[in-house]
Amino acid sequence: MSPQMKLAAITLDCPDPLALAAFYQRATGLEPHPKSDADFAGLNGEHGLFIGFQRVDDYRAPSWPGQIVPQQLHICFTVEEDLDEAEARLLELGAGKPDHQPHGDRARVLTDPAGHPFCISPR
Repeated sequence: MSPQMKLAAITLDCPDPLALAAFYQRATGLEPHPKSDADFAGLNGEHGLFIGFQRVDDYRAPSWPGQIVPQQLHICFTVEEDLDEAEARLLELGAGKPDHQPHGDRARVLTDPAGHPFCISPR
């Protein structure tokens, strides 16, 4: 059997790591990493998965669905509540909703405050 890798961390570039970590902390309920600071912040996820946010000078937000500035990554989350309720909650926290919604009623594409696209879908 060949060696298997286990995903341990995902890191997103952004202009303000603490602000983006706070958005995802409120959205997911994950615990902030105790050594988070203005240059690199993180959240301790389920099953040991770490989500990091690193400061990038002159950060340019993705232009999804266009490719002027490519999306860089795309994260998908499942939600317990109704999609409309989840969307409203996330928009209240600072998410955006692009006009382009390719998944119909199966999922919603939103953007975090730094512009990274992410999907929510029912569990």
